[in-house]
Amino acid sequence: MPSKVKLVADSGSTKAEWCLMNGQEKRSFFTQGMSPYFLSGAQITELVQTELLPQLNGIMPEEVFYYGTGCAAPQNAQLVQASLQQVWPQASVMVSHDLMAAARGLCGHEAGIASILGTGSNSCYFDGKNIVKNNPGLGYVLGDEGSGAFLGKKILQYYLYQTFDDEMRFRFEEQYKVTKESILESVYRKPLPNRYLASFTPFLSENRGHYMIENILEDGLNEFFFNHIYKYSESWTVPLYFTGSIAWHFRDILEELCHLYELQLGKIIKNPMDGLAVYHEDEK
Repeated sequence: MPSKVKLVADSGSTKAEWCLMNGQEKRSFFTQGMSPYFLSGAQITELVQTELLPQLNGIMPEEVFYYGTGCAAPQNAQLVQASLQQVWPQASVMVSHDLMAAARGLCGHEAGIASILGTGSNSCYFDGKNIVKNNPGLGYVLGDEGSGAFLGKKILQYYLYQTFDDEMRFRFEEQYKVTKESILESVYRKPLPNRYLASFTPFLSENRGHYMIENILEDGLNEFFFNHIYKYSESWTVPLYFTGSIAWHFRDILEELCHLYELQLGKIIKNPMDGLAVYHEDEK
């Protein structure tokens, strides 16, 4: 019996990865991220039709497994499911949230603390089958500690409050050519402010070693540990797993924090797609 053609998606706010599994063949494609908090159902359908379908070259999946930011809320999951069903009316479409993607992709069928540190941040205790505990995600305004949006906001605060020393201030102005007015306009009036804030995090990678940059990183990631990791009693008995661009680029700091707090580090990967593909490949 031939294998079903499956499409697995892992979408954050900024970028989405789609893995097409056709028998033994696996291929990955990329589109913009799709947050139902920022996009309507019609916009999601249009995005998939214009950005993904041309890459698939007419291949029609029989099963679609979509994991996305914002889909923990039932109404958002329903909106995304209906939008994808418009694209593939004959396919079976399953929609879950990005935290489940992280849990299954990182932990497989074992227990662990799974954390996402990307444009936003989230975490959970996964018992090998289900997400048993989830510290509330409050979004980029009230929470998202350790995320790209959180760290980007700190960079802008250092700049606008004139906390940066002359060297860092000069580097920042040379790279970004922004003004106080343009920053406030982008944060408070333009769409997708979380992406805008996160867009400044490359400045951190490019200026590692400067004490102010290290302070922003260590304080931001430590806040994630304090407000999230510490809230799970299981953190001291099961491994900690991390995924996302921030986790990957600043994995040395996560390793140091785990060592400092005597916590067991599992693994840190850029994205959970490889694990997700294996998880759904095993399903018949």
